[in-house]
Amino acid sequence: MSDIEIARKANKKPIQEIGAKLDIPNEHLLPFGHDKAKISEEFIKSLADKPNGKLILVTAINPTPAGEGKTTTTVGLGDGLNAIGKKAAICIREASLGPNFGMKGGAAGGGYAQVVPMEDMNLHFTGDFHAITSAHNLLAAMLDNHIYWGNELDIDIRRIAYRRVMDMNDRALRDNVHNLGGVANGFPRQGGFDITVASEVMAILCLATDLKDLEKRLGDIIVAYRRDRSPVYCRDIKADGAMAVLLQQAMQPNLVQTLENNPAFVHGGPFANIAHGCNSVVATTTALKLADYVVTEAGFGADLGAEKFFDIKCRKAGLKPDAVVLVATVRAMKMNGGVAKADLGTENPDAVKAGCDNLGRHIENLKKFGVPLVVGINHFVTDTDAEVAAIQDYCKERGVDAVLNKHWADGGAGIKGTAEKVVELCEGGTADFKPLYPDDMPLAEKIETIAKEIYRADSVVLDGKIRDQLKQWEDAGYGNLPVCMAKTQYSFTTDPNRRGAPTGFDLPVREVRLSAGAGFIVAICGEIMTMPGLPRVPSAENIRINDKGEIDGLF
Repeated sequence: MSDIEIARKANKKPIQEIGAKLDIPNEHLLPFGHDKAKISEEFIKSLADKPNGKLILVTAINPTPAGEGKTTTTVGLGDGLNAIGKKAAICIREASLGPNFGMKGGAAGGGYAQVVPMEDMNLHFTGDFHAITSAHNLLAAMLDNHIYWGNELDIDIRRIAYRRVMDMNDRALRDNVHNLGGVANGFPRQGGFDITVASEVMAILCLATDLKDLEKRLGDIIVAYRRDRSPVYCRDIKADGAMAVLLQQAMQPNLVQTLENNPAFVHGGPFANIAHGCNSVVATTTALKLADYVVTEAGFGADLGAEKFFDIKCRKAGLKPDAVVLVATVRAMKMNGGVAKADLGTENPDAVKAGCDNLGRHIENLKKFGVPLVVGINHFVTDTDAEVAAIQDYCKERGVDAVLNKHWADGGAGIKGTAEKVVELCEGGTADFKPLYPDDMPLAEKIETIAKEIYRADSVVLDGKIRDQLKQWEDAGYGNLPVCMAKTQYSFTTDPNRRGAPTGFDLPVREVRLSAGAGFIVAICGEIMTMPGLPRVPSAENIRINDKGEIDGLF
């Protein structure tokens, strides 16, 4: 059966029963139908003095067309921990409409390791992304309106730093000219759109600790510069209060359930290739107060997702992860080893071994953060014992266990081995988490540290203009911010076709952006786009309502 067919047959429980598993009183759940709810801010504040549970990060090798299954493993591990008698919850991101209708598909897991309601999660859900889009674009509208009515702040319209957003892949909106049509429409200027998941407002919502912090961070957004290069902030435009009002409900974490009726927090959704790739701080910290084990994920490969989880989210929120699960598949190792996608069903242990270099580099990188790890091999039916053994032997040589997981087919029962290993790592007390670089390192050196330590680049190409910009931000008091790298997810390099563990390359930084409200510097590398495009045959062509009134085509 397909993922959506499995999801349709789910035996869902009322959301109040799921809340009761975490001791959330009914009056603190704001239901959206019968199977999803938001958790009240009042209840979250009441948890402040409770101790935290154990935090487990699920990350992965670089994605390939063969598939890896990071979200599926996150969901399965949550079910597996509950299956061995632990009180566990999962924390994942919400799905963006862009990849749903494009090429990547949804973000609810797969097979018998899914979060439900799958259709709602992959479409409008509780409206959080619409609220973020509206709040972001309200500021854009008020900025242009301020300029139209006399530009009291003396904004240099050549130096507007704030773009609009939309939750869709639409390459036509990347670069355009606003305000054509004469005097009544304002002053023409060049601008463009990013996808909502790249919005600074999305990053702010996912890093803010409460509504007060949210409004302050919104006020800190730099929207433009004056002729003397001094910044103009969102609070100068007087948009921060109204934006916070639009985001008030969106700030509350969403509670849903897995196919095995275990609690799942699904909140926020910045991409990891162009943003920081983690679910919200408020969802994660709330789950840690309510469950003994919290399993969360970070987007794409560990070179992007895990690095940003550690260096941005954990640093900002004061989180200390206890264990890491690094997801890999036999199929992906074969692709890294040079096997074509059409030939992945043929047994080839030698290709698996040849492709393990990518896995090995991620293992080395994760060890630099001081958190113990286990490799989770996400099982496909075409995998053979010899191929699985090739990965396990490779990992054993590097002092790491690799456990075969069959959660896609068997749910929580199929991943008990990894669940037991995760408990062992968490209870072993060996975690000694530390970020990759200190706060006071210069910004250019932070970029170079990530590029050399994680990607293994020989050097970083930063032209004089970019170095001057970084220095100006340091002089303005932003030098202690972490760096968020925007880079292709498919390779350690900026070339998406270079698989494995490449060496002998430079990392070109094309642009840097200051996200003063979110609290990080974005370094845009290579040809990565902050507004993706649709593929030649978008998934939207196959999505429709069938004769029974059910949605077909989501995956």
